Amino acid sequence: MNENWMQKWEEIKDKLISPVDVETYFTSDEIMEQKMETMGIGNVSLPSGKVIVRDPLVYLNQKEQPFFVEVPKGDFPVTIAVVKLEDWGDRYAAVKVEFTKEKPVIYREALIGIENIDSASEDGFFGFNVDAGLACITDPEVVPYVDKFISELDVDNIYDDYFVALFAKSYSENPRNQRDLGDWINWTVPGTEYQIPIFASGIGDGVYPVYFAYDEKDKLCGVYIHFIDIELELSEYDDDEEDDEDKETGPADNFVFLK
Repeated sequence: MNENWMQKWEEIKDKLISPVDVETYFTSDEIMEQKMETMGIGNVSLPSGKVIVRDPLVYLNQKEQPFFVEVPKGDFPVTIAVVKLEDWGDRYAAVKVEFTKEKPVIYREALIGIENIDSASEDGFFGFNVDAGLACITDPEVVPYVDKFISELDVDNIYDDYFVALFAKSYSENPRNQRDLGDWINWTVPGTEYQIPIFASGIGDGVYPVYFAYDEKDKLCGVYIHFIDIELELSEYDDDEEDDEDKETGPADNFVFLK
């Protein structure tokens, strides 16, 4: 990130805002006639005040820099907004980290400071990649401890040989809003007190946006990961059904993944 990039960002930052008031996912009983529910999954540790959101199995230890906006240091509560889809069950529509109790009034996309913002538009976003169906939020200061643990564990497949048992335990202890293989854990990195929440990414692999939320005084109040634009996705699903009533369909056919 350089001064020229920051100047451009200041000029176009209001294009990079969420078209959805994502906090309503955490306060509404239903959206588009789909029931909503929230669940707290413990805290995330942000010891340096820097934030990364990544697929924990594929991209966690990439050397890509964190988001350029820094947040308060410490441990903060993480909540998942669950949408109860009639056809495909419980899905995680959004995740938030709460820094204050103030209500968000604007959500600006979280960027790292090297994006080609000349291409920014009001109907697009940059986002982060998911290739293993999972996402996590953490601090880059925590990642070396993860790398050290995994290297010392010396397994062929970190998910199958380690994490799968933790997800199964999570389901056993908290089956609500999870499939039977488990959809979330709050992992304390062994040998540390650092917590990394890991959770299913909406409807699977894809590219998803992250937003910093600001209150009416323009103070940072939270980080939001937006997996499913419920109104948009279900509207497009209804349109698809009208156009092709006889076709056998599934989630991958009907949902326009955020990319």
